[in-house]
Amino acid sequence: MKSAERHRMIVERLRDAEQVGVAELAAATGASEMTVRRDLDQLASRGLVRRVHGGAVPATPSGVEPPFAARAATAVAAKQAIAAAAAELIRDGETVVLDSGTTALELARLLRGRSITVVPLSLHAAHELAAEPGVRLLLPGGEARPGEQALVGPLTCASLRSLRFDIAVLSPCAVGVDSGFTAFDLDDAEVKRTALDVSARAVVLADGAKWGRATLACICPADRADVVITDPGAPEDQRAALTERGVLVHVAVPTPTESR
Repeated sequence: MKSAERHRMIVERLRDAEQVGVAELAAATGASEMTVRRDLDQLASRGLVRRVHGGAVPATPSGVEPPFAARAATAVAAKQAIAAAAAELIRDGETVVLDSGTTALELARLLRGRSITVVPLSLHAAHELAAEPGVRLLLPGGEARPGEQALVGPLTCASLRSLRFDIAVLSPCAVGVDSGFTAFDLDDAEVKRTALDVSARAVVLADGAKWGRATLACICPADRADVVITDPGAPEDQRAALTERGVLVHVAVPTPTESR
């Protein structure tokens, strides 16, 4: 197993566990314990985990938004499959406001070479599309959140309100049938709501780990979305409940080739 694959597996294990041990990681990856210790040291230097005696624990406590780098390294195959399904819903010539989440960033990469107008809500996505001659890239104002590079604040909302979009592509932090779509950051939630208000259609990207959870800031009710794209990890009962409320729920199945 390559180092990048080991790192991704470690971060994903810590998403659901309070701690991982060197011995268990060595057994799971086939690497030596010395190699695993180096892996953990490297992840800790990047702020993705916190080293403790004999292993590692999550870098951030439950209820606190994980760093962008940590989120970008988890569920990558699922996010790429979700992004690919979303790209098929966007027609050439359409105008798209693209959210700041890690799944939306995967979608930005797939929009290269397309003939569309995009307003990205993060500098990460803007960078991915900046050199594309076919993409008309409009940049909103606002403040870039440190680390996240998401654009937030009154300038961002004012920029969005001056435009109209065919599609708003949102990537919330959590999805609940009753709690709706939520975000960790209050300013981020406000930008997402504004994007919805000025768009004809709403497409929500949410991998299975986000379902059945709620974070601090409410974006909108779950049935506000026209389409929700997820992966097989999303609970079937919750998918069915959302379908009953009139939302089209599409399950994108990752393939072995969908990895980074």
